[in-house]
Amino acid sequence: MFDFIDRNKRVLQLILALLIIPPFAFFGVDTYLRGGDSSPPVASVNGLHIAQHEFNLELRERQEVLQNMAGGKADAAMLDNPEVRLSVAESLVNRTLLLQHASRARLTVPDQQLQTILSQAPQFQEDGKFSKDRYEQFLRARGRTEVAFETDIRRDLMLQQAYDPYGPANFLPRTVVQRLARLTETQREASIVTLAPERFESKVTLEPDAAKKFYDSHPDEFRIPEQVRVEYVVLSLDAMLPAVTVNPEDVKRVYDDQVRRMTLQETRQASHILVAVDAQAPAADKQAARAKAADLLKQVQAKPAIFADLAKAHSQDPGSAVNGGDLGLFKRGDMTKPFADAAFGMKVGEISGLVESEFGIHIIRLTAINPAKAPAFEAQRAQIENELKRNAARKDFAAKADQFNEIVFTQPDSLKPAAELIKAPIEKSGFVSRAGGDTPLLGNPKLLQAIFSEDVLKNKRNTEAVEVAPGVLVAARVLEHKPAALRPFEDVQSAVAVRLTRQRAAQLAAQEGRAMLESLRQGKDAQLQWGGPQMISFTSQIKGLSEDVKKQILRVDVSKLPAYSGVETPAGYTLIRITRTVEPEKIDVEKEKGLAQMLAQAQGQEQNAAFLASLKQNAKINIRKDQLNDRKDR
Repeated sequence: MFDFIDRNKRVLQLILALLIIPPFAFFGVDTYLRGGDSSPPVASVNGLHIAQHEFNLELRERQEVLQNMAGGKADAAMLDNPEVRLSVAESLVNRTLLLQHASRARLTVPDQQLQTILSQAPQFQEDGKFSKDRYEQFLRARGRTEVAFETDIRRDLMLQQAYDPYGPANFLPRTVVQRLARLTETQREASIVTLAPERFESKVTLEPDAAKKFYDSHPDEFRIPEQVRVEYVVLSLDAMLPAVTVNPEDVKRVYDDQVRRMTLQETRQASHILVAVDAQAPAADKQAARAKAADLLKQVQAKPAIFADLAKAHSQDPGSAVNGGDLGLFKRGDMTKPFADAAFGMKVGEISGLVESEFGIHIIRLTAINPAKAPAFEAQRAQIENELKRNAARKDFAAKADQFNEIVFTQPDSLKPAAELIKAPIEKSGFVSRAGGDTPLLGNPKLLQAIFSEDVLKNKRNTEAVEVAPGVLVAARVLEHKPAALRPFEDVQSAVAVRLTRQRAAQLAAQEGRAMLESLRQGKDAQLQWGGPQMISFTSQIKGLSEDVKKQILRVDVSKLPAYSGVETPAGYTLIRITRTVEPEKIDVEKEKGLAQMLAQAQGQEQNAAFLASLKQNAKINIRKDQLNDRKDR
């Protein structure tokens, strides 16, 4: 049971993390303004619809994960492109398929199992025990009912059960792992020499019309895309924060409400001597253990200074015995109840009597007490103020967003009224194509689609207010439009000539390189100045050695040495000479374990993919790509 709980902690943590994030972050402004979700579904799986709001929630979660991976520096347009949206839709389809499979297979999560998992969640514990008050407070703060929250957890646990049979493989022949480990650690001594194209440029003579022929046959490479220059207005939640004021009494009230949660629990440090005896052991064994413990207690009571020495010599807790019985710092809930009751009832330096637990008989010496400590109000003031400001700004932002969206729509010939409404400047961009430009805010696909729409482009009307990032709305208006055009040949003629010369030079380098390689394989001297030998393996990272060259070195047949090969790279044609191989004397046990785990995971992922593919084969799936990019409901 505890093994299952430990494996499922991550499931619960993920659900809790999702619920802690404010709903606004998932649904955007329009959800607050519209109230309900009447949009068509984004997909259906065997007749079961995946709603737009469910897709939006999953998309927000994915974007947040990607943003965290990028250290908060990812471009909003990068996180909201068609590929990301399709990937989110496909993950929802996969999840729905698995839930349907779990339902058909009658996989269930018993109430007792669910309650055991909830009781282990640290968010719901107080003094090491499950707190119903904390649980209900958690649900109230997030507007969730107990039934809805527990349904989410049941669903995710069912998904895990559906996946479990297809998880990482538990068995891989050790001989296979060892052989692969030896192969990855085997080194090859290689020397290389690269024939750079620059050496052959003087031998290239282009036909007089070569550049023009290339230009005429590759028009798309010289096309200047359609471009616009726009003015735009930004309504930003962050920009509203400085104008928000917070009542100091509200800050103090929040601190008082949260101080109990923020208080660090009392911790204690103790050492112990354990005489282990099983709770189900015969009475004679228990009596012998108690007699041994009583003898040790007499010795430490007579001479407390020898406590650590006795623990090292006699304690049957291998984890602490080597440290003289020291258990380090612990909270009350970290220890079994009899031990905790004794330790938290002692004074520093005191030695307990005999304390019996399910592990045996303990002799405890208390060495330190760290009292419970609440963070000072002044230390928390700024954080609480910021949270209150942001919550207030969210409400103002939602109301202002409604007005902002309405005014850019009802007064479509100018952005001035919208700018005056939100007291923001009208900004101007450089030229922007359908792929974006130098202004990150204007790189959002939805906004670009609106800017290049017929009504906005030809009639010079305002775009709708588009949410380009959480808490950021942008409305734009076209100032200047440049249709797509072909760059004149005269402007690119010299660049095309240089490009063709380099291409021909690279071809000559490769031609000569292959001839030299053939000579080397025939045992002839190619008069090459080889670079210094380097030891190369699958795991080696050699500065200046391209991945293509490294792969070729490891691919060469070394049954006869020296062995030669060659490979074309952007740097030219690289000739390779391998003079010897060095196998490892022995394989590090940890490396072997790591490789086995990696192979097992890869095999498990392959089985997972095959399982999902089999489910999809017999399923009716419809993903509406038009709805994936429709954000009107957001």
